[in-house]
Amino acid sequence: MSIEVIKPGLASSIQDKGRQGYYHLGIPPSGGMDQRSLITANLLLGNPEGAAVIECALMGPELRFTETRKVAACGAEMLPRVDGDPQPLNEVFEVPAGATLSFDFVRAGARLYLAVEGGIDVPERLDSRSTYALGSLGGLHGRTLQAGDSLALLPVHGKAINGRSLPDNLVPVFSRRYELRVMPGLYAHRLEPDSAKRFYQEDWSVASEADRIGYRMKGGSKLDFIQREPPFGAGDDPSNIVDACYPIGSIQVPSGSEPIILHRDAVSGGGYAMIGTVISADMDTVGQIQPHQKVRFVQVTLEQALAARARYQQVLEQLRNIP
Repeated sequence: MSIEVIKPGLASSIQDKGRQGYYHLGIPPSGGMDQRSLITANLLLGNPEGAAVIECALMGPELRFTETRKVAACGAEMLPRVDGDPQPLNEVFEVPAGATLSFDFVRAGARLYLAVEGGIDVPERLDSRSTYALGSLGGLHGRTLQAGDSLALLPVHGKAINGRSLPDNLVPVFSRRYELRVMPGLYAHRLEPDSAKRFYQEDWSVASEADRIGYRMKGGSKLDFIQREPPFGAGDDPSNIVDACYPIGSIQVPSGSEPIILHRDAVSGGGYAMIGTVISADMDTVGQIQPHQKVRFVQVTLEQALAARARYQQVLEQLRNIP
């Protein structure tokens, strides 16, 4: 009742929907960076939507199954193969006992979610099985997968049906250019007016330093902060503030040079001004952007952000009702 890791891929880890309620203690939510794809893979199998899965970043693992299990692979376009034979994405298929599951190179998107019938059985830590590698918490030994690891599986519940698939209208579409909707942040007023305009007018490229902690952007103009006498407790750089909490999705620009979108493994606070926050409905998209792809930030109102969140919840409800 296990899966043996032959090759771990690139930063593959165990994730579920994340741990809530500990961010004020400095422990981030972790969980799948693309929550929609994680939930989709579980729902196709009839698993609880928050069951633990394998999040595969840019390069999938090679896994040997010791018993027959049905699986579903959703998210980035990494074609699955069972003993070399191609299998469908976004559809339930079976991996026989003794067979090896592998993945082709990623063609679009950045993260694939592999759900296994029953779910992956690792200990719950603070109400979640998600891996927070920076804090050595959760998942398998608090780290990404390594060759030689053995992943225990929870019992089969008998609900998975071979061939059950995601309707075409719910399959995510990936691109090479993305628009990310942003609510202005608490410290947006600290930017020079011309810099604030350029931030939304220019294209940015995702840097190679894009991971579960944050997505660094480059290629745009340097952003200038209004000069001031630093208040007590703040650093000397104009982008510094007195330490404050960081929302997931918030955008900080150390020294005004390269914006960083904080993601699900981010620290909970610090001394950089947050000029905006990517809305919750677009955070799954952030997790699917590859390095060097282009991003344009689009300013939205609170009403627009709430409407987008409502539409996102409607999509999740459609997923829960797939026949």
